Amino acid sequence: METMRDRFAPVVTRLLEEDPRVVLLLAEIGAAAFTEAARRHPDRVVNVGIREQLLVGAAAGMALTGLRPVVHTFASFLVERPFEQVKLDLGHQDAGAVLVSAAASFDWPAGGHTHMAPGDVALLDTLDGWTVHVPGHPDEAGTLLRHAVAAGDDKVYVRLSLQSNARPLPVDGERFRTVREGRGGVVVAVGPVLDAVLAATEGLDDTVLYATTVRPFDTAALRRATEAAGTDVVLVEPYLAGTSVAAANDALSDVPHRVLGLGVGRRELRRYGRLEEHVAAHGLDARSLRERIGAFTAAGASPGLRPSSTGPDRATAR
Repeated sequence: METMRDRFAPVVTRLLEEDPRVVLLLAEIGAAAFTEAARRHPDRVVNVGIREQLLVGAAAGMALTGLRPVVHTFASFLVERPFEQVKLDLGHQDAGAVLVSAAASFDWPAGGHTHMAPGDVALLDTLDGWTVHVPGHPDEAGTLLRHAVAAGDDKVYVRLSLQSNARPLPVDGERFRTVREGRGGVVVAVGPVLDAVLAATEGLDDTVLYATTVRPFDTAALRRATEAAGTDVVLVEPYLAGTSVAAANDALSDVPHRVLGLGVGRRELRRYGRLEEHVAAHGLDARSLRERIGAFTAAGASPGLRPSSTGPDRATAR
């Protein structure tokens, strides 16, 4: 099956043809996919070499001239290594760019910890004004890439992954999508974890929301879902566990609620292994998710553990 990164090259190549503002910046990684585009547009396909700080700094400079930079490398080299440039060159100068990452949290285990970035979305959360897209299928990645480039001069992060759901869903770059309705709680599945979440919640009376745009967080969708399904909320994210717990708590700040954040743990796994083994080790496979989601929602349904509608607020946020 075609990967999200496979889809990235033809989509951006077409954007280079269609929009003279678009400029692509690379740091060696992925350059081979743009050989023909670089020949056709030598002034708008720029490979800075293995210089990630320069990669982001150059993008900011181009943005200040009116161009729309698309910047690509592995997530650890795009968000973590040049974070000062992301913070100052883009953020402080209010310069817009589309950062498109690959390798996600642990897509290339053989690359070791240097090539893993489970904290990328949490790190961007410390900055103001970023839109964050987490597609769950190559078709969704193509749609969200086009949406990101067309988004004026905004700061946008698009997180590509080798992990993918079997089928795409319509995405609009803004709202969560309801894919299953229930009355026993709400599970928010982000990007490529949707298939595992649907398998994990099969037969459970839970509403499942699908999120491919996590910043801004769709507060309205979560509130609507909890009005019908109750205020036990589980967030399943393919990056650092708990990244969106604060956003969910803010969305439900005026009602008693419980939130469980599932995702990639902080403990470093020091053996390479395979991608699927990392998924299971972090409890993001369907069997592990069913155990954790089921235990959480069952505890919330037990007498004395769910906040009383008449007594004091005993809700907990986890």
